[in-house]
Amino acid sequence: MKTLLIGLIGFIIFFLGTNNQIDKVPIDDMKVNSILKKLGEPTSTNEVKSLRNLSAENGKNLVHKGFAERRSGKKTKKQSKHFVCTSCHNVVKERADLNSIDPQERLDYAVDNNLPYLQGSSLYGVANRKSYYNDDYVKKYGDLTKVARNNIREAIQLCAVECAQGRRLKDWEVESILAYFWEIDLKVSDLKLDKQESKTVQDALNKKGDHPKVRALIKSKYLEKAPATFMYPPEDRSKGLGLKGNPDNGKNIYDKSCMHCHKNARYSFFNLDDSKHSFDYLEKHIERYSPYSIYQVARYGTSPMNGKRSYMPFYTKEKMSDQMLEDLRAYIQVKAD
Repeated sequence: MKTLLIGLIGFIIFFLGTNNQIDKVPIDDMKVNSILKKLGEPTSTNEVKSLRNLSAENGKNLVHKGFAERRSGKKTKKQSKHFVCTSCHNVVKERADLNSIDPQERLDYAVDNNLPYLQGSSLYGVANRKSYYNDDYVKKYGDLTKVARNNIREAIQLCAVECAQGRRLKDWEVESILAYFWEIDLKVSDLKLDKQESKTVQDALNKKGDHPKVRALIKSKYLEKAPATFMYPPEDRSKGLGLKGNPDNGKNIYDKSCMHCHKNARYSFFNLDDSKHSFDYLEKHIERYSPYSIYQVARYGTSPMNGKRSYMPFYTKEKMSDQMLEDLRAYIQVKAD
């Protein structure tokens, strides 16, 4: 009996020693932030602060519908009469390679995954980023970018007031949005680690302590800031940008981008559809210095006006290349003929 008991204890110790390891647990579905914290990452300033009425569900409703609900059951005033966050941002992964800034790769991914192609970067993984309203956005928003650049809460407020043309959010609404963002933060599977890299991460997780090199490896797999480069229309719009357009690619841009906002005047008073009338109108204005020229609106957008606060955001270089603009022009001209 004693021998049996000793043998049983020995088996249990062996079992725990060989199987109670993280390398036996799949890490692909683990959140990137959770992994980083286990590897010694300091607590993110983006972590949620507990406040009354806070909930990820409220955050989701604010992002998708523009309002939240207090504990009393009373709904908040709509954040904006003109836009919601998803007017300009996806909330799912929108690139196969999270380090890529190639707009054509992003468009191809949108087509393959039936996503709209939007001016703003996806909110999926935004909580994992460290910087917002980067680079040339200072030209548009000036000093507002100074407080928003490294502060996700102020970035949310800038978006709410300036981009969405709405009211400033309450503190608990901002924290609710943050709570929702942490529900849609990056997963390890999004990072496309190869077999050796995955083993490196798992080995580090099995050892307590600080692992800066492994954290750096993980962070190298995604952008901690989305670059933004402002572009300009061609000087001579009749000549365009000197590139041969591909109408097939232009159709994808029209379907996934233009129609997202303009079909049935969803976010705009300017209605577009697939009729020849729409393409004739767009083709007529291409060469003009007009807000209905694709060159004008793609690079300058339109501005909010009294009585018409909704407007069109423009596309940065990272969201719409010159080649893609010429592709859109080629498609419009084919459909207008």
